[in-house]
Amino acid sequence: MAPFYFQVSVPTRNLVQPEQQGLHVLTGPAETGAEAVRIARRTCEAALAAQAAGVAVPPRGPDGWGARGTRPGWAFDWANATVVSWECDSFLRSYGAGTRPRADGAVAR
Repeated sequence: MAPFYFQVSVPTRNLVQPEQQGLHVLTGPAETGAEAVRIARRTCEAALAAQAAGVAVPPRGPDGWGARGTRPGWAFDWANATVVSWECDSFLRSYGAGTRPRADGAVAR
């Protein structure tokens, strides 16, 4: 497991109705913030391709990343993505094995 767990928050907008905006949040392990953004982007692109092909998108891949809830017709603003990291060792000491931080700051068990 990588030493850090990252949250990548990506602004989104509806291409048909640009006034509709949102934020897509992805989480998973990586060595650096830059790597986390690369993995998040790859994960989103794979999820969108699966949706376009009519294939179910798994909740998480073997690498610990997943992109559920992606919306066709929405653009991701990767240039303005933000990254927050948690050090896994300190996170696990605080919350125990088998847990992970959720995007809303709560802990999934």
